[in-house]
Amino acid sequence: MRNDGAAPLHLTALSILSATALPGAPLDDLDLMTAPSAWMAEQRWRHQRLGEELVDVGTAVHGQSPRDTLRLSAESGWSSSRWEPVGILTDPAGGQALAWQVEHNGAWTVEVSRRGGVLGLVVCGPTDLQHGWMRVLHPGQEAATPTAALVLSDGGWQGAAVELTAYRRALRERTAPTTDPAPVVFNDYMNTLMGDPTADRLLPLIDAAAEAGAQYFCIDAGWYDDRGHWWDSVGEWRPSTTRFGDGGLAGVLEHIRGRGLTPGLWIEPEVVGVRSPLARALPEDAFMHRAGARIIEHGRHLLDLRSASARNYLTQTFDRLINGYGVCYIKWDYNVTPGTGPDTGASSTGEALLDHARAHLAWFEQLRRAHPRVIFESCASGAQRMDQAVLSRYDLQSTSDQRDYRLYPTIAAAAPMAMAPEQAGNWSYPQPGMTLEQIAFTMVTGLSGRLYLSGHLDRLSGEQMALVREGTGLYPGLMAHQSASVPLWPLGLPAWDAPVVVLATESDAETVLYVWKRSPALAGTTIPLRGHVDEDLEARVAYPTSLEPWRVTWLPRAGCLDIDFEPAGESARVIRLRR
Repeated sequence: MRNDGAAPLHLTALSILSATALPGAPLDDLDLMTAPSAWMAEQRWRHQRLGEELVDVGTAVHGQSPRDTLRLSAESGWSSSRWEPVGILTDPAGGQALAWQVEHNGAWTVEVSRRGGVLGLVVCGPTDLQHGWMRVLHPGQEAATPTAALVLSDGGWQGAAVELTAYRRALRERTAPTTDPAPVVFNDYMNTLMGDPTADRLLPLIDAAAEAGAQYFCIDAGWYDDRGHWWDSVGEWRPSTTRFGDGGLAGVLEHIRGRGLTPGLWIEPEVVGVRSPLARALPEDAFMHRAGARIIEHGRHLLDLRSASARNYLTQTFDRLINGYGVCYIKWDYNVTPGTGPDTGASSTGEALLDHARAHLAWFEQLRRAHPRVIFESCASGAQRMDQAVLSRYDLQSTSDQRDYRLYPTIAAAAPMAMAPEQAGNWSYPQPGMTLEQIAFTMVTGLSGRLYLSGHLDRLSGEQMALVREGTGLYPGLMAHQSASVPLWPLGLPAWDAPVVVLATESDAETVLYVWKRSPALAGTTIPLRGHVDEDLEARVAYPTSLEPWRVTWLPRAGCLDIDFEPAGESARVIRLRR
């Protein structure tokens, strides 16, 4: 928008797009798909009949729009903390589907409303009502919204998901500067060291990760801490002088390289703890302020990336870690947010936060160009900043911080609704107290996307480690398939407590099924693959092959895979179907 007038304009909302959705379709019967999202409970997709959400109040009689709308929005700097920034409207009778995707690493709003027989879809970035966004547009000035995408498909909601997958890959090809090798990464955090690394704890894990088939080893939180309570003292990102013995962090990183692994580090670069020396050393303009004081959230200040001082400090920090320590993997976390944002240098807090988000992306693109060999993982308390503005620039996305291996399959199976399957960093955390079936279960979760390995591998038995090695050995072939496949959900998107969870990824060569049985008493299931009726397919369990096999039978006339679960209890398998 450009102000060509003589007086200032005060914008309080500016739509990215406004569209009539599925004209001619029976509105009451439309299916609305949205996904509530929260820490450790991401990707909870649900179907709603539109007539139960929005009713016709008789606009033909009243002659004006009803003040009723179905509104979804994100909060602050977490773009997916309440809702996934993706949704789909489907006409079940005609099969036509309209999907939207908001591509912004910050606040956004989507509204669906009806006026008689017309359904409207409006997508915005931040607004005044939801996010304190107001922009004074003076004569001659311009304002631009974030971006969004629309997908129209005749293949129902699953067809829309297929088209979104192709679009997301095209977007990444335009913005990602490197060819990511998608290695097996071991990270010491999840259900393992939990932010308390030492040399004595790390060295056995490094050896075990190499034995298990990992190529990268990422030291997670705590590597910079001398005191044991580091939450509100972070910011300098310099190695601890007490945790790693005489050799220091450099010695641990050298041990990683000596085992044939590439080292990586966790970092939360956008914050500075209130007890950090950096809180007093950086210029005041480097921090977000509101009402004349620094914003403090959970013991942290937040850097304002509109500031050259903040950006220069981060550039120096990453150059030091990457060039000085040879780190080639960065896990980038973001665990606190600044509310509506700072109030300096802008018409409103919402405008300042939008400018900060854009400055972050522009600076990050420069960082990637300076370090093209580094793999960058996006994490924000799991997946609280999971949008295509971030996903198109980072290599992989942490899909959750979920610590219960039995709950994770719902998140992992639904992750390709929000990203390309090959970007979904799904945790797998085998533990010595697990049965072999439980280890296979958590390994299938990791293999269903981008295998992200953790757990006390150094304490596993020979049989347990063999299951892990079998999975990492299968992983490169699965990743090659994932990168050329589209996601399908033969049983629909799973409920949080679904007894059976299924994700399929399909390429020209084969269909791969990831199947989790979570109900111990369930004896079997049938998985329809309607696009393969009358096809002669070979079905076999690809992982694990050393445990008691499930009996899988392809029924070509019905286009179904029939599975008898063996043995009793929770279990999971990777199944390949080839012509």
